[in-house]
This record gives sequence, C-alpha cells and structure tokens, in this order.
Amino acid sequence: MRFLKSLALLAALVAGPALAQQPATAPKAPDPQNTLVIELKSGKVLIALRPDIAPKHVERVKQLAKDKFYDGIVWHRVIAGFMAQSGDPTGTGTGGSKYGNLKAEFTPTPFERGTVGAARSQSPDSANSQFFICFTHTPFLNGNYTVWGKVIDGMQHVDQIAKGEPPANPDKIVRAYLLADAAAGAAPAGAAPAQKK
Repeated sequence: MRFLKSLALLAALVAGPALAQQPATAPKAPDPQNTLVIELKSGKVLIALRPDIAPKHVERVKQLAKDKFYDGIVWHRVIAGFMAQSGDPTGTGTGGSKYGNLKAEFTPTPFERGTVGAARSQSPDSANSQFFICFTHTPFLNGNYTVWGKVIDGMQHVDQIAKGEPPANPDKIVRAYLLADAAAGAAPAGAAPAQKK
C-alpha cells in the first residue's frame, strides 16, 4: 500500500511540470455578429454582446449601431470608481432614440469591471439608448439594471474617459459599429470620407 502511494506521488511529481508546460488555451475569437466596437480618441473598446440574457436590449444596440446613432455622442456622466455613461444624443442624460423604451431584462448577472448595462430612469422599463460601463465591481446594481454586454478588450481606454457630471470637456464616441460590419467592408477608423463628384 505504501509502495502504491509512493508511486502515485512520484507520478504526480513527474506529470506536474509537464502539465504546467502545456500551452494555455487560446482565447475564443469574438463573435463578429455580437461584438460592438466603440472607438474612443485613445483607442478601440470591444464589447461582447449578451443576446442570451438581454435579447431585446442587444437587438436595440445593434440597430442603433447600424443607424450610426452613437457616432459623436458624448460621455455625459462619468464618475471615477463607478461608471461612464453615454448614449444620449442631447448630452443631458434625458434623451433617447426614436425607438420606444424597452422592457427590463433583469438577470442575476453581476456588475463587475467592464460590465455594460442599460441606463434608465426610476421606471424599470424606461431603458432606451443610454448605457454605462462599470469601472469596478458594483454589486448594488445587480438585479436592478439590465446587463447587455461586457468589455473584452480596451478597458484601458474606458478608464481614460474624462470624468465629471457632466465633464467640463466631455469625450465622445468617435464611432460605434458591429465587428461584422467592419469585416464586411465598412470604412476603417481614420479613413478619409469619399469626395462627392
């Protein structure tokens, strides 16, 4: 019996380093149809959309991105250690899109650093176009706001958005689009617009 235990321990010691040297699993490539790209002045932010938990909110975000609704909109409320909010064409925090408000799609999904949620008024069913990205773990939002995405790349650019309620010199969303649309031939960032003849 003691021999078997020693043999098992020896096998574990030999296998341990071999297992540790195995290459890490490559991160899964983002789904182009469910990845929102937000271009900021300092770089691109990639957001994995969550149609599995908030199908109507994701559908709305995709529609607004296709409409180029978010292009040029300011970050009107940015609180250090909490979140950055945008999506209001008036820049006041009271505006929305031409589409109607959405019914809440609350889930137990936690609000962590990089979580993207739908901004709303006191009414749970008042989300429209505004959204926020959390800078940190914010459990008091859990179950009270709809989660529709998560930043998977570029959170350092979100960290650099000008702070304030509203900021003195608010930063803007340069462009927002689906990764699939960029892959399908949308003009790359910084490309000069075509001249009309």
